[in-house]
Amino acid sequence: MEPKPRILLVDDEPDFIETLAFWLSAKGYPVQKADGGAKALEFLQQSSYDVVFLDVNMPQMDGIETLRHIRKLYPTLPVVMVTAAFQDEIKFSEAKALGISGFFPKGTNLAHLGNVLEVTLKTLRPPAPSRG
Repeated sequence: MEPKPRILLVDDEPDFIETLAFWLSAKGYPVQKADGGAKALEFLQQSSYDVVFLDVNMPQMDGIETLRHIRKLYPTLPVVMVTAAFQDEIKFSEAKALGISGFFPKGTNLAHLGNVLEVTLKTLRPPAPSRG
């Protein structure tokens, strides 16, 4: 049996990230949590992940800026943007131009998270090489 894909969750809302981590871990996925963009980039340089769930609106380094950095390091790493509301059309366009794998809207049920993950994994490109 193949190991489950490793998932990096990036969000500054502790309750939200804990809920996602608990649900994914219960499904057998190895999960790492980062509370912001800088921490996510640090984790990505230390270990390999198969999918990143990245919050759009975070303090210090927002999701779009984090995604730009991820693309420089790992151009093919699947990234799913997580957002409460994508009201900024410019950010939405930037995220699409940077090659996101999908969106997970906050407030939807976790079964939808499973669906987004499943679709992302079906189109999974080779994982980024391990840095550690």
